[in-house]
Order: sequence, then C-alpha cells, then structure tokens
Amino acid sequence: MRRFEGKTVIVTGSGKHKGLGQAILQRFADEGADCVLSDREIDAEADEVANELRTRGAKVVAVPCDVSSAAQCRALVGAALDAFGRVDVLVNNAGIGFMMKPFLEVEPADWDLVLAVNLSGAFYCTQAAAKAMVEAGNGGRIINIASQAAKTGFPHLPAYVSSKHGMVGLTRAAAVELGAHGITVNAVCPNHVTTGLGARQNEYFSKLLGFATVEEYLANMAKRNPMGRPGLPADTAAACAWLASDEAYYVTGEALNVSGGEEMH
Repeated sequence: MRRFEGKTVIVTGSGKHKGLGQAILQRFADEGADCVLSDREIDAEADEVANELRTRGAKVVAVPCDVSSAAQCRALVGAALDAFGRVDVLVNNAGIGFMMKPFLEVEPADWDLVLAVNLSGAFYCTQAAAKAMVEAGNGGRIINIASQAAKTGFPHLPAYVSSKHGMVGLTRAAAVELGAHGITVNAVCPNHVTTGLGARQNEYFSKLLGFATVEEYLANMAKRNPMGRPGLPADTAAACAWLASDEAYYVTGEALNVSGGEEMH
C-alpha cells in the first residue's frame, strides 16, 4: 500500500538504530511518505538511519531538535515545511525512560528533565504542528507514543509514569480542540519493547526483581503475556500507520494499547 504518498511525516526521537522512531519511519517510508527524521543530535547514527530510509525510496530530511525547547520544536516544523511544503502527520516519540531510581531518591532535576522531554516536548511539538495543519486547512494526524506506563504504575519510574499518564491527558485535551480542524490526536501505549532504552531497563529491572540473567527476566515477561512475547517496534509502527490513515479518521482522543493483551484498560 502507498497510503501516504505525497504526505509528510515528522517523527521525533527517530535517529537511533532499532528504536521505535526508526521503525515508525520505516513503516511510513514503505507506504510512500516523505520523512522528517529528528533527534536531539543528527550524528553518524542518525545519518545511517536516514540513508536506510532512502533505500526504501523515501525522501528524507534529518533535523536536530531538543524537544524540551519550544523554539526548537517550532523550528522542526518549519524545516519540514521548507523541505516538503506540508506537515500531515506528527509522531511524538522522543522520550526519556532510563532514569530509574526509587521514589524517595528521585531528585528534582531528574523529575524536571523527564517531564520536560516526555510531556512538555510533546506539547510543544503538537502545538507547532497543529498550527501548521490548521493554516494549511487539510486536517492532520498527531500520534503520541505513550506507554503501558500511561495506564499502570511501575516501581522506580515515578517521573516516567507520571509523564506518560500526562501524555494521555494531553492527547485528550488536544483532541477536543483540534477535531474541528479535521485533526485527530491519539496515543499509542506499547508494553515493553527492547529498544536501546528498553535494553537498559532490562538490565535494571532484572536485577531489581532478582532474576539471575536478563534472559530469565525476558522469558518471564513473555510467559506473562497472553500473546507469548514482549512488544516489537513493528507493532507500534503498525498502530501508528493505522491511526494516520483515512480508515481511522473518526478515531480521536484515544489511548490505544499495543501490548499483546498485557494491558487491557
């Protein structure tokens, strides 16, 4: 399918190999979209990710953006408009989840950083992209990558869990106001996915929960899942592609679980 031929997709936090952002852009590239790759820095790894997308036939620009800066988020959307003349889909994927500490040991700086990237960053990018979409008058799709942690509490991740719950609130608030402009706003809530970030969580939580190895921890995780495995980046990417498609036009303000049945509310 080439459902996104002639459309422009921005994905934040998409410059890392084996990350959710890369998988999401790969799915949109395969369906014909012009791709805006963005990460805090456009380094050699991000360039490799961009070049791989080009082998799929996509037009790609790579734009540095620290999403905790409203000005940089506005510049990101401006760069997409300069390159392709339009913004049709924004995926707020950039996030921090590696600051794992017991609740009583979390420093104010830790809290502030996670909220600045995960929640404020999604707000800044959403506002900038929505303004461009409203001005163009063609509607649009905004998709927030939340988490199972947007539905359920987890230990040693108070800022992350709070930011992801807040992202669902942001999704709903934006959906209420932007629907009149033909813009849908939804969240995707994956369960654990072993990306680069996920690997660090595996190391931490396997020790915290008393598993001898990471492999034992992952095996136990798979055993508890109704579908028998943790999530894959492609699972989240498929959900994003559906939410961005015409088939999902009447779906907005939702927080869609993509968890193999591990999360059901």
